[in-house]
Amino acid sequence: MSPSHTPLASDPACPCGTGNALSACCGHYHDGTPAPSAETLMRSRYSAYVLGRIDYLKATTLPAQQAGLDLDAIQQWSAQSTWLGLEVESAEVHGGKPEHAFVTFTARWHDATGEHAHRERSGFVQNEGRWYFIDSTVPLKATRNDPCPCGGGLKFKKCCAGFV
Repeated sequence: MSPSHTPLASDPACPCGTGNALSACCGHYHDGTPAPSAETLMRSRYSAYVLGRIDYLKATTLPAQQAGLDLDAIQQWSAQSTWLGLEVESAEVHGGKPEHAFVTFTARWHDATGEHAHRERSGFVQNEGRWYFIDSTVPLKATRNDPCPCGGGLKFKKCCAGFV
C-alpha cells in the first residue's frame, strides 16, 4: 500500500454521537439486540436514519403504529438528508409496568432546502424486554378505557396515553 493511500475505516464511528465504533454501539441494536434503555433506542433510531435502516425504524416503533408509518417518506427523508448530529438533552425514566420514558433530543440535518434542527420530547414504552418509540404522528386507535395498544395490560388512560 502506498503511503498516500489511507485505508477505509473497517468500523466507522457510530452516527449517534457517543464516539464509539458502530459495531460496539448502535450496530448491534440494528442487528437485533434489544436496546437496554429508551435513550439507547432513540440514539439507535437516529443512527438508523443516517444509515437508511428503515426496517429498524419500523421494528422499533410501537407495533400498533407500524402499519400507519409512511415508509416511503421516511426512506426519502433518510436518503435525501445529510445528517449533522444528535444531542440528547435528557432521558426521564418513569418506571411502572410497563416501563415508560421520555427522551428529549435535538437532531440536525441538511437537505435541499437548507440546514435544520428538530427538538423533540419523545415517548417510549418497554414491553416484553424491548423498548418501542411511541410515534405521536401516528394515531393510536384507542380510547381512554380501551386496553393499551402497547400490550402492557393496562387501560390506555393509565398506560401510554400520557406519552403520546
